[in-house]
Amino acid sequence: GDAVAFYADVKGRLAKFGRRPDDLKILPGVFPVVGETESEAKEKFDYLQSLISPEVGLDLLATFLGTTEILNADPNGPVPALKETEGGKSRQALLVDLARREGLSLRDLYLRIAGARGHWQVVGTPSQIADQLEERFENYGADGFNIMAPTLPTGLEDFIRLVVPELRRRGLFREEYEGRTLRDHLGLRRPQRRKPAAVAAE
Repeated sequence: GDAVAFYADVKGRLAKFGRRPDDLKILPGVFPVVGETESEAKEKFDYLQSLISPEVGLDLLATFLGTTEILNADPNGPVPALKETEGGKSRQALLVDLARREGLSLRDLYLRIAGARGHWQVVGTPSQIADQLEERFENYGADGFNIMAPTLPTGLEDFIRLVVPELRRRGLFREEYEGRTLRDHLGLRRPQRRKPAAVAAE
């Protein structure tokens, strides 16, 4: 899908800069809501969604759409026709197209983006979440993920307690660190030192 196309596009640009595909890592954000059962995960997600007030949701959506036109709109109404933003035109078009295609109200639309701020949301059991992460990883849509826990510390603890063992069982998550730096952990080469440019004499 879009993630695979983005991955291929970015990695495909590296050769002309004298870099290898592995010299750059693509680590998209993922917002995992994990439960011991599917229904528990859905209950957690629904509860988090219920905490988003219309004022906060509309304000966030206004930022994503690049317009304040919707701030006083009825959250239960449709997304109105909007002037083209001077900001993120592609993001605005993507969200408006999504709303039109699926018949979403403003509330529906802000609920889609509020929790994960537009990043990838996955809701389910440890196995279901691992399946989705594995699929994107194996199909060249990501080199790894930035985990955006829905709550701290419990959301992160749930991911570590429930999903990490499943990823380890599949051979997709390290058992121990490979080095002492982030560069080491990501398997990135150390760049060659560049010689400082000569300073012109006064």
